[in-house]
Amino acid sequence: MTKVDRRVLKSQQSIKQAFIELLSEKSFDEITIQHIADRANVGRRTVYLHYLDKYDLLDKLIEEHIHALERLCQSSADLSFVEATRIWFDYFENNHAFFSTILVSKGAPSFRSGFFKLVIKELEGELNTAEGVNKGFSKEIIHDFFGKAVVGIVESYITNEISEPAHVVAEQVGLLLERNI
Repeated sequence: MTKVDRRVLKSQQSIKQAFIELLSEKSFDEITIQHIADRANVGRRTVYLHYLDKYDLLDKLIEEHIHALERLCQSSADLSFVEATRIWFDYFENNHAFFSTILVSKGAPSFRSGFFKLVIKELEGELNTAEGVNKGFSKEIIHDFFGKAVVGIVESYITNEISEPAHVVAEQVGLLLERNI
């Protein structure tokens, strides 16, 4: 395992934080690498050392959060839907600045797509169309239905369209999944 220089990690973290802050102030199109470098207190070359451009930076940030959510799923595989959903919503709440900013930027479609794929992957083993409440239903339609429902509820929570606290939303989403899957 290679040891990562702390200065590299610190630079990357500063760049990411600067980018998120800028996204909350300006549209994605208005942000330049110079803006990011200035806010992060690094040189432009440092930004380019770590990222190809602002699109690459945005993609990497989204990928990091999707992978973090995936790890949470793996660590909570033996939990009920309610317990696992609470863990997700805690993560969304702890990273609210990122998610609320990303959902109003050009990153929204990329995040939605990645998150949707993750939800579908997680539901894959849980859905049974051979018996029970979903007997005879198309697996594709059920995946699409629940995947889009979960993504939509998360997005509504993050953008404050749902005013309930995270634990209430998580519990109700978890119960709905338990009841219908």
